[in-house]
Amino acid sequence: MTSSATPSLSAEMRAFIEALPKTELHLHIEGTLEPELLFALAQRNKVDLPYASVEALRAAYAFTDLQSFLDLYYAGANVLRTEQDFYDMTMAYIDHARADKVRHAEIFFDPQTHTERGIGIDVVFAGIARALREARDQHGFSSAMIMSFLRHLSEEDAFATLDAALPLRDLYKDLWNGIGLDSSERGNPPEKFARVFARCKELGFHLVAHAGEEGPPEYVLSALDVLKVERIDHGVRSEENPALMQRLIKEQMPLTVCPLSNLKLCVVDDMAEHNIARMLRAGLAVTVNSDDPAYFGGYMNANYLAIASSLALTREELLQLARNGINASFLPATDKARLMQEVEEFGSAH
Repeated sequence: MTSSATPSLSAEMRAFIEALPKTELHLHIEGTLEPELLFALAQRNKVDLPYASVEALRAAYAFTDLQSFLDLYYAGANVLRTEQDFYDMTMAYIDHARADKVRHAEIFFDPQTHTERGIGIDVVFAGIARALREARDQHGFSSAMIMSFLRHLSEEDAFATLDAALPLRDLYKDLWNGIGLDSSERGNPPEKFARVFARCKELGFHLVAHAGEEGPPEYVLSALDVLKVERIDHGVRSEENPALMQRLIKEQMPLTVCPLSNLKLCVVDDMAEHNIARMLRAGLAVTVNSDDPAYFGGYMNANYLAIASSLALTREELLQLARNGINASFLPATDKARLMQEVEEFGSAH
């Protein structure tokens, strides 16, 4: 596996990427839990960790596939116990995002990871939302919350999670607007969740789902045709199906691609082999995102820098990725137009 370092970029291109206004549409808030904060929360909540130090924990981040990552991810989430814990984690992400010139983020969160440990779903919502509202009010940081179901659990469990969350909808209507599907793809096809997604569509939520990362292109088709999603999270294996590729281009179906995640989880062996540039140049609505940046070695700028260096992306192509992120967001049209103007003015000035 190659490094994500970017020595071949010019100083001017690096500065261009670092200042480019961005949106992030594929970000698991639990995957932003840096080892330092993880250890601090463990100490605060008196949770024993199987690692002696921050360095020992970081050394464990040598994943062979998605499942090897998820095992560590769920163990790390065990330190999250209180509303303040969820607030602190979310605010730490916002600090990273703002430094990377992220203007709007649509954040996945997994209540089942916490409720099965006895943490109230109201605690999860409250901590994340408090940080997002504070960042909006103090810094103009725009955001939304996408509640995700864990696909290795049953559809009945997903329905129970939805039923538990719905009484909170009015309280968080300014933030919570989407439903997602994440966790282990293998053996858990999208159609497993057909009924609960149909219910969420009736309720008026935006719908997204992970598909075509480790799972085959057929999972992308099922997410589109059975779950009726509005975005595909990952979707990089769509390239294996030419007819699917043509459909994605024709429908301008957004793919929320996570380059460093794909490298770290061995979806690709070398960033130079990543297909995001090919898909972009073929006309797909691909976007750049960081997925679980605490575990995969980089937030938004690191992902942009890695693909720009390894795949020789031009400034115009980088601007197009930023435009795609705005178009693929669930923002109102007026907010999309405002962000698009900022990107176009940035492009003209650079």
